[in-house]
Amino acid sequence: MNLLSDVLDFFLTAQSWTGDDGLLIRTVDHLALSLFATMVAVALALPPAVWLGHRRRGAFLAVALVNVGRAVPSFGIVALALPISLRLGLGLGFWPTFVALVALAMPPVFTNTYSGIREVDPAIVEAAAGMGMTDVQVLRTTELPLATPVIWTAVRVSTVQVIATATLGAVIGWGGLGRYLIDGFAQGNDVWVLAGGIMVAALALLADAAFTVAERWVLPRGLSSRDRSEVETVAV
Repeated sequence: MNLLSDVLDFFLTAQSWTGDDGLLIRTVDHLALSLFATMVAVALALPPAVWLGHRRRGAFLAVALVNVGRAVPSFGIVALALPISLRLGLGLGFWPTFVALVALAMPPVFTNTYSGIREVDPAIVEAAAGMGMTDVQVLRTTELPLATPVIWTAVRVSTVQVIATATLGAVIGWGGLGRYLIDGFAQGNDVWVLAGGIMVAALALLADAAFTVAERWVLPRGLSSRDRSEVETVAV
C-alpha cells in the first residue's frame, strides 16, 4: 500500500509533470516518436502491399515479412542500428530507436493491406471491371474501400505496439517514458518504475481508444459496424 500511495503522490505532485524531465515533456517525446515511426512505416509498407494485393502477387513476401517481424526482437534491431547511427554521426537514442520501431510496425501493415486487397471477392472486382472501370478505378473505388477495415486495424495494432515498445530507446540514451523505467531500475526507485509503466499503458490504451472513436469517420459507411473480431484475426 505504501508503494501505491507513493505513486499516487508522485502523480499528484506538480513537479512530477513540469520541467525537462517531467511527465509532460516525456509523454510528448514518447508519443511524437511513436507516431512518427508508425507514419513512416505506413508510408513504406502501404503502397507495395496495395499494388501486390491488387495484382494477386507476392504471397511469399507477405508471409516472409510476418515471420521476420515475429522472429527478430526489437532490441536486436536497436543493437544493429546503433553502430550504423554512430558511424553516420546520428548519435545515440533517437534514430536507432526509430529504425527499430519502423521495423516493428511495417509487417502488420504490409500483411493486412496485402491480405485485405487480395481477398476482396473476385466477383465484385469482375463486376466493377465489367462496368468499364479501369484498373486504377477498380482499386480506388472497390478494393481499397472494402479492405479499409483490415488496413485500419493493422495501423491501430501497430501504433499500440510501437507505443509500448518505444520504452526500449531509454536503454541507449533516448528519453520518453522509458526513462522512468530504466532510471527507476538503476536507482532502485520503484515509484518511477511503476509510474512509468502506468503512463505507457495508459498512453497505449488511449491510442487504441482514439482509433476506435475515429473509426466511424475513417471507415466507409456500412463497414464501421463490421464485426471487429473478423477483422482482427488477420492482424499480426
